[in-house]
Amino acid sequence: MTTSTDTPVFDHPALDPMNPSPLPAAASMAYLKPLIAGHPKITADDYSYIHSFDDPACFAETQLKYAFDFIEDRLEIGRFCSIAADASFVLNGGNHFADRLSSYPFPIFGCWGEPDPGPWPNKGGITIGHDVWIGWDAVIMPGVTVGHGAIIAAKSVVTRDVDPYTIVGGNPAKPIRKRLPEADIERLLELAWWDWPVEAIRVASDALMKADIDALEQLAPN
Repeated sequence: MTTSTDTPVFDHPALDPMNPSPLPAAASMAYLKPLIAGHPKITADDYSYIHSFDDPACFAETQLKYAFDFIEDRLEIGRFCSIAADASFVLNGGNHFADRLSSYPFPIFGCWGEPDPGPWPNKGGITIGHDVWIGWDAVIMPGVTVGHGAIIAAKSVVTRDVDPYTIVGGNPAKPIRKRLPEADIERLLELAWWDWPVEAIRVASDALMKADIDALEQLAPN
């Protein structure tokens, strides 16, 4: 529903993706999108939430690491992601050269002559797909893409891309198993339910909480 000026009107606070407190009784949980609005290094899509043992509003300051202006990289988070407390996302500002005679960053101090190492090491940004669950104290390293529907186990260190609907864990994180049968994964990726209108997702929420993809397909918008 919208007003005459097309401003959305929500009949529940959790349906507003720009509401930083979708669960007023649980201040430790917050939608991420309003918390990082305008941030130069982070984008987050609707309904992705974070949990924090301290203050969710400090996500950008405490959980995004080595995000320096002199390197072109970003953290991009999709829709309906669940991010546990203390999960960290490491960008490229902390990288050192590993293929030179020394790994010491002489150029940044301005007092060791004028070394010219060339472009600073940059593995690229971090991309988190839709419907991803990232466990407590997990670490996502630069250049990683986490596919839709994946799960990152607590305390994992993710150094490589994660396939859709795959559970990974460990240091470095390795595949443990697929969440669902391959045929169901293909159908879910085709349905892309996270892109449906909000009202359609509300209707489909019961099906989403079950393992019956036939029921979900019957609810797909035309």
